[in-house]
Amino acid sequence: MDGVADGDERGTTERVLTLLGLLQQRRVWSGPELADRLQVTSRTIRRDVERLRTLGYPVYAGQGVGGGYRLGPGQDLPPLLLDDEEAIATAVSLLVGAGGASTGDAALRALTKIDRVLPTRLRREIRTLAGSVESFGTGRPPVDPEALMTLARSCRDEVEVGFGYPSADRIQRRRVEPYRLVASDRRWYLLAYDLDRDDWRTFRVDRMSEVAARTWRFRPRPAPDAATYVQEGVASRVYPNSARFVVHAPAETVRAQIPPAAAVVRRRGSDHCEVLSGAADLDRVLAHVLLLGHEFEVLEPPELAARCHTLAQRLARAGGTSGQLPDTDS
Repeated sequence: MDGVADGDERGTTERVLTLLGLLQQRRVWSGPELADRLQVTSRTIRRDVERLRTLGYPVYAGQGVGGGYRLGPGQDLPPLLLDDEEAIATAVSLLVGAGGASTGDAALRALTKIDRVLPTRLRREIRTLAGSVESFGTGRPPVDPEALMTLARSCRDEVEVGFGYPSADRIQRRRVEPYRLVASDRRWYLLAYDLDRDDWRTFRVDRMSEVAARTWRFRPRPAPDAATYVQEGVASRVYPNSARFVVHAPAETVRAQIPPAAAVVRRRGSDHCEVLSGAADLDRVLAHVLLLGHEFEVLEPPELAARCHTLAQRLARAGGTSGQLPDTDS
């Protein structure tokens, strides 16, 4: 009997911790949604919510249509987590780490979880301390940690965001529905639905100014894959010219040779891949693909294939063959 009791208690503990994790992932859950995810009754959900409240987690329950359970910021840190000094040290480290090249996205995800239960009294001290720490060699331009946090919260809570963004020779005010923050090896980007342009757009966070959450909530739209969309935009859509190639080498090999911000590499079987890249001058793209050291073919644009013949003749003349290409079989 004791073993059965211990097993039941372990099951309850695991379920309550799973419930806490769900409440941290999304702003509001309805009782039936939680019951379905945990495969229990709504009555059990109410009991588990009371267990979390007893432990110090501020879980609020709304009534009627649009109501549900949500995890609010705490008056005190929940027990068995962090005391004030530990919370400050952790949050400051994560704020600074959010600018790092290798761990920035993970640091920001962890910080948004801590932010949900962080007592208000600690936030000013954390911001002050974070502002006194600098780093170098991260490979990214400096980004305002508070702007990152505002954007991350707005993505999480599905709240519109406004900010200034350079366009031509002036700063324009943009209104967007933020979807995801995406970290590359060089920069932070926001994928968002631009309300004034009625389309998806990618924004560099280091170029934003006066980032502020608005009071308007939104219902998420069907969205493209954030990382793929941002990478394709950075590698090709922002340039006036783009090109596609088939490279006779495995995708894994070519990805190791090309920075993610320079090209999109898609798998084409086990020993071929497709490379998509852009530039102001397509000769540069052609030269970079040539220097990979693999056989390749131009897919588009058609004029780039013709350009290959012109450059081949120029290289042949530079090699002293009077424009006649050497016989590679001899």
